[in-house]
Amino acid sequence: MDRSGKSPNWMLLHPVYVKMMNLEVEDNEQVHAAFLVYMDLTEVRHWKEVSCVKSDELKLVLLEAKEKEGSASHSVLPLPVHRSLSHNDIRQVLERGFPMLLCAVASDSTLVYQRLTDGLVTPDPPAGPFQDVGRRQHRKKRQHQSTSGGKQK
Repeated sequence: MDRSGKSPNWMLLHPVYVKMMNLEVEDNEQVHAAFLVYMDLTEVRHWKEVSCVKSDELKLVLLEAKEKEGSASHSVLPLPVHRSLSHNDIRQVLERGFPMLLCAVASDSTLVYQRLTDGLVTPDPPAGPFQDVGRRQHRKKRQHQSTSGGKQK
């Protein structure tokens, strides 16, 4: 037992980790990353309906989850930081039809989430005293579109 009172191998016995391993993904390091992201989403961020699925095309574990009750499902792609993705890999995940998050997992278990999109996303305007009414209205309009699911053409 360690200081937390858990067995050093508690993760290997966790039912979700066992389920991920049973998906028979060849990259055990990616499975480990997926489990860390699963734990973060469920225990820290309190996302709902978090489940794991195998991407046969990518041979990876993906997570599907809802940020809160009644919200849309997201696909979450956990990846160790040294693993690269091709444009086709990203396209495979985006074609699932869910909003997509990439979670880079460092060797020290640091997690960094990034939203993936099919195209360019307009960033928030820079903050500062020079911000005018037009920019604020643009930001409000964009925020409304992102929460209502509308797309600008």
